[in-house]
Amino acid sequence: MTIEHVTDDNFASEIKEGLVLVDFWAPWCGPCKMIAPVLNEIDEEMGNQVKIVKLNVDENSNTTSEYGVMGIPALILFKDGEKVDQAIGFQPKEAISALIAKYA
Repeated sequence: MTIEHVTDDNFASEIKEGLVLVDFWAPWCGPCKMIAPVLNEIDEEMGNQVKIVKLNVDENSNTTSEYGVMGIPALILFKDGEKVDQAIGFQPKEAISALIAKYA
């Protein structure tokens, strides 16, 4: 699978089915750049268990505010459209994989 970018407009439809990890990020955010390759690895390894999408907080303020994202990177995990878990700040691969595995 490929990590897709979502927007305020298509966010609800992108998270409504299955397990979806949303990376709330911004281009100027150093830790966001550090976590990107980690998410790519997880996508390659766990792509059949979870869909990973990215949402640029600078361009999509409605969704960002709706989920109360104050710090980035923020990883929010959704299952069938419902928020089930989250992690704020840079996370190691093992922590993200474990977060996903709890709900897969």
